Parts: sequence; C-alpha cells; structure tokens
Amino acid sequence: MKWLFSFTAVFLFALSALAQTPPVSPQQKIDELVRLLQDPEVKAWLDSRKQESGSVPSVSPAGNSALARWEAGARERVNAILAAIPAIPTEVSAAATRARREAAGRGYAPAFVIFGGLVAFGLAAEAVYRRFAARRETLFGRLIPIGIFAGAMGIVFFAVEWPPLARVTLLAYLSAFILFRLAAALLSAAAMRSSLRIRLLILFGLISFAMATAAVGEPLGVSPEVSDAISYCFSVIGLLLAIEAVWSIWEGSRARKAAITAFLVVLWFVWCLNMKGLFWIGIYALVLPAVLNAVGRMALSLASDPGSLRGILVARGARAAVIALAVGWLALVWHLNPDTLGQRDPMIAALFYGGLKSVLILVVADLLWQVARNWIDRTLRVSTSTTSLAPADAARRARFRTLLPILRNALAVAVAVMAGLIVLAQMGVQIGPLIAGAGIFGVAIGFGSQTLVKDVINGVFYMLDDAFRVGEYIQAKDYKGTVESFSLRSVRLRHHRGPVFTVPFSELGAVENMSRDWVIDKFRITVGFDTDIEKARKLTKKVGADLMEDPELGQHFIEPLKMKGVEQFGDYGIVLSFAMTTVPGMQTYIRRKAYAKIREVFLANGIAFAQPTVQVGGDDKGGGGAAAAQAILAQQAANAATPAK
Repeated sequence: MKWLFSFTAVFLFALSALAQTPPVSPQQKIDELVRLLQDPEVKAWLDSRKQESGSVPSVSPAGNSALARWEAGARERVNAILAAIPAIPTEVSAAATRARREAAGRGYAPAFVIFGGLVAFGLAAEAVYRRFAARRETLFGRLIPIGIFAGAMGIVFFAVEWPPLARVTLLAYLSAFILFRLAAALLSAAAMRSSLRIRLLILFGLISFAMATAAVGEPLGVSPEVSDAISYCFSVIGLLLAIEAVWSIWEGSRARKAAITAFLVVLWFVWCLNMKGLFWIGIYALVLPAVLNAVGRMALSLASDPGSLRGILVARGARAAVIALAVGWLALVWHLNPDTLGQRDPMIAALFYGGLKSVLILVVADLLWQVARNWIDRTLRVSTSTTSLAPADAARRARFRTLLPILRNALAVAVAVMAGLIVLAQMGVQIGPLIAGAGIFGVAIGFGSQTLVKDVINGVFYMLDDAFRVGEYIQAKDYKGTVESFSLRSVRLRHHRGPVFTVPFSELGAVENMSRDWVIDKFRITVGFDTDIEKARKLTKKVGADLMEDPELGQHFIEPLKMKGVEQFGDYGIVLSFAMTTVPGMQTYIRRKAYAKIREVFLANGIAFAQPTVQVGGDDKGGGGAAAAQAILAQQAANAATPAK
C-alpha cells in the first residue's frame, strides 16, 4: 500500500510542478501563426501540397470498413490523449483561474471555500439531528443522517444565486461527496473485513472525485482531449488500487491472483479503447455476484421472517432492482457512446438491446415464480395439520394438498415457456412459426402416444371429480394404498404394508375411496344362549359413552358404539351385531379398543362368550364320560400286565 501512495504523491507533485509553468498567451500563438503563413517558403510548401492532393491514390475498400474506421478513430483518440497529458496542468490552472476570477468579480469567495462552508453547514445539521435522535445501527439509521446532511446543503445551495462556474463546480463535487458518504454507509452495513472496507472506500472516493472532475471539465473550458487525459490518469490510479487489493487482501492462490490481475488490465485496455459497453460487462462479471449476495443478505436482515412472502419480495426485489439498475446503466453507457464498433453494426446493436431486455424479462419471471412458489409451499405446510379443524375445512385443505403440487408444476412450465418465447422475440426470432410448429408437433405426439394423452386426460377428470386426494386410502382394481403424490400421468400409492404403486390414471378405472367424510364400522360377538340381551345392550351403551368421553378417542367418533341386536343364532351361541361411525382411518384402532372394553365389561357382569363344545352320548350326559374313563383304565391295566420281550 505504501508504494501506491508514494506513486500517487509523485504523480500529483509532478502535475503541480508542471502547473507552475506560465501559460502561453493565445495572442502570442495567433501572431506566430500569422508570421508563419506570410513566410515565402511556407507558402511554396502549401502550394505544392495542394497540387499533390489531386494525385493521391484512392483509399482501398478495406480502409472504409467499419473495423478500419473504428481502428483509425481509436488510434487517433489515443494519440490525442497522450499528446494532451502534458497540457493537463496548464488547462487545470487556467480553468481554476477563470472560476476564481468569476467568483471574485461577483463578490464571492473561491469555490473551494464555498464548498467547505456548505459541507460544514451540512455536518452541523447532521450533528443536531444525532444529538436529539436515538442512535440506530441499522442501515436506515445510517442513511437518515446522510439525508439530513444532503438536505441541509441542498437548501443553502439552491437558495443562493451562485456564479455559473462556481455553481457547476459545487454541484458536481457536492454530489460526489454525498455519493461517497452513501457508499461508506452501505459498506459499513455489509459484513466484510476492515481492510477490504478501507480499500473500497478509497476506490469509491477516487471514482467519485474523477466523475466530478470529468463533469466540470467542459463548463470550465477544459478541452475534451485534456478531460479525457485526466480521466485516463485517474483510471491508472484506480487500476493500481484494484491490483493492490487483489494481492494484499484477497485469499486465493497466486495463479488466481495473477489471472484476476490480467483480467483487470484487459478491462483497463478495453476502457482505453472506448469500448465502454464491453468494459461494464466485464465489471459486472467481476463484482455483480458478490454485490447481489450482499444486497440479498442486507434485505433479509430487514425482514422479520425471511421465509415469508414479504421476505421473498424484499430479498428478490432488492436483487431485481440491482440487476435493473445495472442493465439501465449499461444501456445508458451504450447509448452515450455512438462511435463504438458495436453501435455501427445494426445487428450487434439489436442483439445488445435484445439481450438487455431479455435479462429484465428473466428477472421479472424469476421474481413472479419465486413469489408463487413461496405461496404454494406455505399453503402446503399449513394444510398438513387438519386434526383440530371442522370436516369442511379439513376437506378443503386436503384438496389444496392434492391440487397445489400440480398447479406448481404447471405454473413452472408456463412461466418458463412464456419467458423463453418473450426472450426469443426480443432477440429477433419470429415466434409465430415456432408456436404453429409446436401445435403441429403436439398433434403428432397426440396421435403417436395415445396412451400418454389418455393418462393425462383421465387425470384431469379425476381431479375435476375430486375422486381422491393426497393422504386418502383408495382401492382401484388390484391396487390399494394411501395416495402420496401425483404427476401429470400417474398417481403414487403407498400400500399399508410398505410397497409403492405408481399407477397411470388410465389404469385406475373405478376408484373406491375409503377415507372420505365418515366410516361405519360393524362387527359381531357371539355370547352364550342364556345371555340377557337387554342387559348386554345396556352394557354396550355404557361402553360407547365411555369411549366417547375418552380424550384420545372421543374426537374421532361421529356416532357412538351401539348394539344393533341379535344377528343370528349360531351353533354355539347368540351372535350380537355392533356398529359405530368414526372418521376415516381410525375405525380399526377404535374397534380394538372397543373389543377390549366390551370383554372387560361383559365378564365383570356375568355375560359369558360362547365356546365350541362337543356332546357325547344320549340323555345320560355323565354316562358317556364314565364309560370312556373305564375304558382308558382297562387299557392301561392290560399294558402293565403284558411282559416285556
């Protein structure tokens, strides 16, 4: 860093030393020119040149090409600037003298004194604001004092009728000073190292001062060549600052640092050749990604919920604004340089403006897509919880979970296609034939893939009929399972044992939805023939009331458990029928709880469950058993009496 400041000091000292040489009077130059024109030898040489001008060979067609004209213009411009560098001190001294004399002739102080007074007044107003206002470390807290400072200076500046030259000079340098302070505030809010922040501040200060100096050159009477030469001198200093920052604070290999340095030097040569559009494109490629990331982080820090719709709008909107400003500045630079090589070729100019418009279109399309996707994702997250909602609200949220993923995919395709077509139109491509060709191609695909078209159309009608939703258990032909997701042509079913079926819509046929609205669950229990039916009914009613009052099971009931009555007389007892109405998906779990509760209550109240029995013999129910016992004893005695062999 020391060698850079030493070089800058020597450069400014040389300029001041050259500025001390007394300027040549214009009248002396005119007298010298008149004396030379009256010299006989000069007159004879001019006459000979006039005679030779008629015999000058015609320029070759290659010399009239756009590239040759641009090369000749660039060479002439560079030579003029190099020749004007020694005249910088003289021109600057003369311009300062003119401004000082004009201000003194009207009774005003020099421009630099007025500049210092305006800055002091603005700083005083800012100090008063800081004294009575609470200090805030946010970005707005840093920008408000700068606004107070600029407003106070602006009031005084526009309230006083300054001399014309002083007015232009003050406006340029005050604007540069305000821009420098804004850059300092933005850099202080960004997360970066102090060494990088200091170097960027120096670079922004140099750029602001150079822009102000270039703006006041023409009003102060500085020739365009000298103004360009001054700009070139400032550009050399800026290039050295950038190279020093790359090698001092950037963490990277030496090869990458050398590549960045070469890229900066190439950009400087591009700027010297007056290819301003290409120069700014290179600057954007170098710094725009980091600027977009920093702007996005600062914008997200202003939003309370970064994942909300407001957070997405703020972050994406801030980045879109930065890109729009960059595109607008590039278009302005291109428009203000009509002598560049690209401006002379209508095709290149059309492609350039079409590319700028395409960038804006893609930015707007990305912003719309991000907002729509964020809304859909947030709605899907909210729609996952339906336990504490009314049946109608739960059904609506289930409908959202079914249709919104399809809408998201369709919206992505629509935005991409529309943005692509508009970009092609801006680049000069006729999209009418493309649309017609796409229609014909679509018809051909429809005839060639009828099954695919059938799947898509059937899926549309399933959605219109609201046949099933995500999370519902369905059965269609040999497929059954919980609906997990959709695509344009198929549905994904998860079987309760784990396997996943991906079924095309044309293969579903009639759909049995087992999870819609309500479920009536019926089961049977067999009790003994001597059971009191009325007592069993009352006990069942009590069991149903207990299940309804259960905090875990009660919310899943629509109608309580009831005993319907005697279903039939079985071989071993009376078959009783039971029924209850529950929400879909909970009937199996509730039935298991009901089984356990009924068994407990029935056994406690003397109601026995029927068991299979076998009766042997006739009326003498005990004789058969006694005879069998005697036969078994006789067989055991015979086995004991038989001798072993």
